[in-house]
Formats: sequence, C-alpha cells, structure tokens
Amino acid sequence: MKLLLTSGGITNASIREALVELLGKPIEESDALFVPTAQWGQPACSPQSVWRSTAAAWPGEQSLVGLGWKSVGVLELTALESIGEDRWVPWVRDADVLLVDGGEAVYLARWMRRSGLAALLPSLPDTVWVGVSAGSMVMTPRIGPEFVDQEPGGTDETLGVVDFSIFPHLDYPGWTSNTTEAAHRWAAKIGHPAYAIDEQTAIAVVDGSIRVISEGTWELLNAEA
Repeated sequence: MKLLLTSGGITNASIREALVELLGKPIEESDALFVPTAQWGQPACSPQSVWRSTAAAWPGEQSLVGLGWKSVGVLELTALESIGEDRWVPWVRDADVLLVDGGEAVYLARWMRRSGLAALLPSLPDTVWVGVSAGSMVMTPRIGPEFVDQEPGGTDETLGVVDFSIFPHLDYPGWTSNTTEAAHRWAAKIGHPAYAIDEQTAIAVVDGSIRVISEGTWELLNAEA
C-alpha cells in the first residue's frame, strides 16, 4: 500500500501533486472510498461532523471527498463484520484510494483489526491510503497518551505499519496543546523517530521510502533513536 499521511488533508498544490503521483493517474479517473470511522471514537466529533466530512460541507475547507474523484463511496468499518467479506472486500480491492478521516486513532485501529481491513492491507500494493490526522496516526506504532481521547489511560498503540510516529496540527492557531514545545515533550516520551507536521505538510511512504512534502512547517524528532 502507498501511504500519504497528512495532518489536514490535501491542503496545497504540492500535496495534491504527490497524491496524483501515487495514484498514477488523474484524480478525475480514480475511484475513492471514504472512511469516517475514527470520528465515532473522538468525543469532540458528532453526527453533524461526520455528515460534514462525507458531504464535503465544512465551511471554507476542501474536504477529501470533494477533490473531484471519478466516484466516491463510504466505507464504515463498524458495519463490515455484519455484512460479510464477500461484499466489502471487492469494494476495497476495486478502489484506487482509501480516504481515512481523522478522529481517534486507537479507536480506528481497533475497528481496522476487528473488521478485517488491517489484515487486508498487505494485499493492496497499488492502493493509496490518504490519512488525515488520526487517519495518518493509525499507521504508526503508537500515538502517545496525549492523543488517546476515548479511553484516557488506555493503550496508545496503533497498527505499526510505519516505524515512526506523527504529531499532527503543529502550531495550529488556538490549539495550545499542539505547539512546537508540546511536540518536543511528546517526542521525548515516544522514544523513536517522529514527525511533527502542520496542515500544509504530508509524508509519503512507498516501499519503505519516506518523503516529506511541505509548503509549511515540519520537524523530524528523535532522528537518532
């Protein structure tokens, strides 16, 4: 699987260009599935926020589903075990890209395992995974207790598809818990390489090769760990 791990989505021309490169064809010729599951595990999210994401209805923002895809469907992971793999696995295999929304990364990891999606990923070498916030963090080994929102004090372990962690929304206006100083404190406890990225930054991972795409601010922390 090809990964495009973002904090805020496809927010600038450089990240969009990287997405098209990973797809190997124009967005307008690509079929997408949108995964909103992580929002259900985030106490700050609501049915209204899930609708805004799936309907591309966030004011003043370009959502993942509103990029001009050939087709877009919704893949809700909490429903998959009730309908059987014979139905949903072909949907995933036929998609060019999975658009995975933010929310709560540990909750998302749990449902990726429980639904069977996590086990399917290694058989999808050409599929592109576009993550936003928790949708990116879920691919890391752990997220740190600071980002465990549904069950504070519980595990912060996620899927470990990549060997680095991600601190998203770096220096986001008004978010006092996402400052550069907070990122450094978080990284000291993570103990392995980690990227702090802002809304204008993405990390592309293909066959183990890592490339940072940015028109904003980012920092590699614990590089020698």
